Amino acid sequence: MTRELTGGERAAIRKLVTGLCANYSGEYGCLPLDCPCYMLGKWWTGAYCNYFIKAVLPLDPALAVSLTGDNTELLPCAFCGAPFPANGRQAYCSEVCAGKAQRKQQREYMRRKRRRC
Repeated sequence: MTRELTGGERAAIRKLVTGLCANYSGEYGCLPLDCPCYMLGKWWTGAYCNYFIKAVLPLDPALAVSLTGDNTELLPCAFCGAPFPANGRQAYCSEVCAGKAQRKQQREYMRRKRRRC
């Protein structure tokens, strides 16, 4: 079922395409198609650029859930607070956040251990 995109969704799509899409050029538009970018003129849900769906849209999980209609719950990352789709018992949005959280926990553990000695 198609619906009209909200202003926030259109702005988020524009920001992703102009900032992160490797196929987009401000001067030429969509490089592989040699025409204006299809996603920038998008007003309705439905057909999307395949490259955008596979490579660019996963960078914004909240927008991905909104556009694809996938009703997965978004959880805040325990370290940085960014929303990400719930996947089992996963508490962090990425391996980077998991590593930073582990280093922080290890520092706190060592501080408590040194105080006891």
